[in-house]
Amino acid sequence: MGDEGFLTTAEVARRLGVKTETVYAYASRGLLTSVKRPGRRGSLFAVEEVDRLAGRGREPGVVEGIRTRLTRFDGDEVYYRGERVASLAGERTFESVAHFLWTGELADQPGFPESPEQAGLVRSASAALPATARLTDHLRVGVAVLGAADPLRFDLAPEAVRAAAERLIGVLADALPGETAGGTLGERLWPKLTSRPPEPRILDAALVLLADHGLAVSTVAARVAASARANVYAVVSAGMGAMDGHYHGGASTLAYRFLAEARENPVAALSERLRTSGTIPGFGHRIYQRRDPRAEALLALLPEDPVVDELLGRLAGRADLFPNTDLALAAMMHGFDMRPDAGEAIFAVARIAGWVAHALEEYGEPGLRFRVLS
Repeated sequence: MGDEGFLTTAEVARRLGVKTETVYAYASRGLLTSVKRPGRRGSLFAVEEVDRLAGRGREPGVVEGIRTRLTRFDGDEVYYRGERVASLAGERTFESVAHFLWTGELADQPGFPESPEQAGLVRSASAALPATARLTDHLRVGVAVLGAADPLRFDLAPEAVRAAAERLIGVLADALPGETAGGTLGERLWPKLTSRPPEPRILDAALVLLADHGLAVSTVAARVAASARANVYAVVSAGMGAMDGHYHGGASTLAYRFLAEARENPVAALSERLRTSGTIPGFGHRIYQRRDPRAEALLALLPEDPVVDELLGRLAGRADLFPNTDLALAAMMHGFDMRPDAGEAIFAVARIAGWVAHALEEYGEPGLRFRVLS
C-alpha cells in the first residue's frame, strides 16, 4: 500500500498550523490516528481525518482543503511526485521535470518550443518599459501579451494547457533582454542574466529545485485563479502577482544585498542584521527545521566562496539559521556576476512549471470552491 491519502507529521503540522509536538498530542488524545508503515520511518495520518480536524469551526472552501500529489515534505526533505528533488536537480533537465510535474511521467524531453515571431511581439511590448524595469516586469508583460495573442487560451484540456505552458516558458526566456541562445532552458536563460561563460547545468539545477514548493502563497493564488477556470496565462499572472513581495519571490534580492554587504565585512554585516531585525536574509525557513535540501544541492554545485563559507561557519551554532534557497541563489548571482534581479527572474520562470501543474490539478476540482460562504 502506498502513501496516497496520508500525510506525514510535518505535513499535518503545516496543514493545521501547529507544532509537530501538538500533532502528537492530538494523536494521544484520540483526535488523530497514527499509522505506521513497514520499512518507513515516522507516522502517517489519513488526509480525511486531518481535514475534519482542520475544518472544525471554519467555513467551507478554505485553502486548507487543497490536496495535491505534486510536492511532499518529509522531515527536511522534499519530493516531486515521490522523487527526491535534489536527485532530480542533478540528473534531469528543467523541461523533463516540468513534464514530470504536469503528467507524472519522468522521461527526457526536448527543449521548449522557440518562436522568434512571438518573442519579437513580447520585446515590442516590453520596449515601452522604463530602463529601471526588472526582469520580472518583462516577464509579467510577456505573459499578458502571449495570452492576448493566443486565441485558444480558453481551452483547458490538459494537453492544450501543457502545450501553451511549453510555448509560454520558452518564449519568455528568449524574449528577455540580452543575447539569445538555444538548447535547454538553462542555456537559453543564462545569457539574459550574465555575460560570464555559460554554466547551464547549474542554472538548470536551480530551476528544477525551485519549480514547486507545495502550497506557497503564489501557488495558492494560482490555484484560486484556476478554480475560477482562468486560462493558463491568467493563472501564471496570478502567481506572479503574489510572488512579487519581499517575503516570497523578492527574498533572493534581499539575500543578494546582504551578501554584498558581507563581502565588505562579514562580521559587521551579521552584527548589523542581528541588531536591527534579529534575522539574516537567506537563512532559516518556515518549513524546514535544520536544513533546506534545495539550498544544499545548489550550493554544492557552486564554486567555493570564502564569504559564504565564513557566514556558514559563524552561524553553525544556530540550528535555526541554516542556509536556504535565497542564500544559494544569491551566492550563484555573486559567483557569476549576474544581474541583481536575476534571482527573482529565475524563481519566477521556474515556478511557472509548478503553477501550471497545480492549475492542472485544480481544473479537475469543483469550480469556485474557495469562495467562503457567509
